[in-house]
Amino acid sequence: MDVEQAIEYIKKYDVKFIRFQFVDILGYPKNVAYPVKAGEKGIKELIDIFEHGLWFDGSSITGFVGIEESDMLLKPDLSTLSVLPWRPEQKSVARVICDVYKSDTKPFEGDPRSRLKAILNELKEEMNGEFFVGPEPEFFLLKRDPHNPHKWVPADSGNYFDVEPLDEAPDIRRDIVLALENLGFHVEASHHEVAPGQHEVDFKFDNALKTADSVVTFKMTIKNIAKKHGLKATFMPKPFFGINGSGMHCHQSVWLNGEPSFYDPEGPYNGLSEMCLSYIAGLLHHAKALVAITNPTVNSYKRLVPGYEAPVNIAWANQNRSAIIRVPAARGKATRVEFRAPDPACNPYLAFACMLAAGLDGVKKKMTAPEPIEKNIYKMSEEEKKQLGIESVPGSLSAALDELENDEVLQKALGKHIYENYMEIKRAECDAFRVAVTDWELNQYLDY
Repeated sequence: MDVEQAIEYIKKYDVKFIRFQFVDILGYPKNVAYPVKAGEKGIKELIDIFEHGLWFDGSSITGFVGIEESDMLLKPDLSTLSVLPWRPEQKSVARVICDVYKSDTKPFEGDPRSRLKAILNELKEEMNGEFFVGPEPEFFLLKRDPHNPHKWVPADSGNYFDVEPLDEAPDIRRDIVLALENLGFHVEASHHEVAPGQHEVDFKFDNALKTADSVVTFKMTIKNIAKKHGLKATFMPKPFFGINGSGMHCHQSVWLNGEPSFYDPEGPYNGLSEMCLSYIAGLLHHAKALVAITNPTVNSYKRLVPGYEAPVNIAWANQNRSAIIRVPAARGKATRVEFRAPDPACNPYLAFACMLAAGLDGVKKKMTAPEPIEKNIYKMSEEEKKQLGIESVPGSLSAALDELENDEVLQKALGKHIYENYMEIKRAECDAFRVAVTDWELNQYLDY
């Protein structure tokens, strides 16, 4: 969509407000709402903003810049211009996703979207490659506890693939799917997940930048549709003890010269290429540090514990879902690697950039993947895992950050600005949790 087409779109859909949207280092969406002015003068003003950007105060965004360098620009990517389907149709609201620039009109090194674009451009320039990602973000729908209005509980008691009346959310998922399709998503399926109140809506894979944009839009859409139904949607990795948490398995592949590079009909394991196996080796090699980005909260590590089908085992497999990496059965153009650790709390721009950097490090260094583990690792003893060389991801965010401090490849992928600010923010989060007094502690020790 060029500027002229964007103006026609705005006229066609009676757009009164445009949200110039971006994300901070943690992946939280932010926006500046611009009111579209009437008449030729208003159109000229809007064209100028589309072409040159919209100024905003970057010092107010955590991890961006100091107050002495606060003037920053939002430059819109007009291909992302879409009317928000949960807002009124008359005098409608549209959003456009932006890249962040500094006052000297150079890309801001702390902008996660720009960072992913830089990594993807390197892949294009060095290998004529393109990176594709297909995420599976899970979420919970919650309702007020009828016995305690300050508490949220699962909105239904359904289980995996259940139907009504156990699954009480088919109408909500229907509204979610329709809203996503209005936003240009290719939705492939929706269903109830394993845990009570847990759901999944799958959308088609695409290039990593478009997919990262889609993940941010996806979460925002689901939260707003849930709110319209009087519910709360959460992408918190582990909102409840004793039931499954929410993951965001990421299927990924690299294409070179317009062709899939992970498939070789003569390759081992039913057609995996040497590049695919080296990519897997890279992900495994960096897994302990990688989860500091793909699983970015203290709560993430309440999901990444043995049991609950949690992908904690640093190994790869074909059909076996107890390993952190799985290669689905499809071959040919559909050959892909599924990294199962990520959760939907991650910043998708940074997560995709770091996964790509880890995999390509394996390719560039010609790393060799170990033998796949096709037995159920969850049922293995610690001694059996030790004999097979199967390690686990760190057990806490703090430990994962320690691993990231020693991983120069992922630090380079993040860039100096994002790495340093991310570490500062996340170390502070760990400290805040460390000194907090929880309900568990009160129940355990109050009468001790």
